[in-house]
Amino acid sequence: MKSFTRIVGSLAAVTLLSAMLVAQNPSAGRYDSSVQEKVMHQLSEKNQFRNVQSSVEDGIVTLKGTVDLYQDKLDAAKKAKKVEHATGVRNLIEVAGPTVADSQLAGKLAGKLRYDRAGYDNLFNYFTLDVKDGVVTVGGETLSGVGRDSALSLVQRMPGVKDVVDKVAVSPVSPFDDNLRVRAARVLYRDPVLSKYALDPQRPIRIIVDRGKVSLYGAVDSTMDKQVAGIRANQLFGAFSVENHLTVD
Repeated sequence: MKSFTRIVGSLAAVTLLSAMLVAQNPSAGRYDSSVQEKVMHQLSEKNQFRNVQSSVEDGIVTLKGTVDLYQDKLDAAKKAKKVEHATGVRNLIEVAGPTVADSQLAGKLAGKLRYDRAGYDNLFNYFTLDVKDGVVTVGGETLSGVGRDSALSLVQRMPGVKDVVDKVAVSPVSPFDDNLRVRAARVLYRDPVLSKYALDPQRPIRIIVDRGKVSLYGAVDSTMDKQVAGIRANQLFGAFSVENHLTVD
């Protein structure tokens, strides 16, 4: 008798679960046509989305088609996400802009990043670039999330970029590190041999400080300049360690 009761109870639970799932499906998709209409309206307002198509199933928006810039792909997804009752976005848009040789693309991006945020935290940001088949991997470290976002924005808007991989680290918030950065900049740029690197925002000696560890990046004119920079950095009181990654250009 107990076994029979258990079987009946199990069947009832399965039936109830099935009924709930059936009831949920129409609920999840009841706004699909409205979402589809609103997404297409949003995209039709911008010429860069002229070759983008969308479909909606159970509230999930799928975007397909082509755009000229990688940033356009991101912007299309942002617009779709903002539509009421859209529960998610599957972004399958392809970047079909101009094809640029990897070496040429890397050179253009490096030139842009050298001047990015000059006069703000440019001195304390350092970026690396790896480009393969139009896919750009951005690494390095920045003083703040603003510096990272600004750099990524430049990369995402560059013609020829097909995809972007973000591997940029943001330095931890630390008054001690901030003080060390300022003192490092002073001791480096007040040296008569190194002062020339403060004149052009494209060529600062990049100073990265992370939990008291000081790292120098960038390119200098001579081996002597690199050695002088290392000597000055090692004179910083409070620095736990100093790594000199400067290269001779």
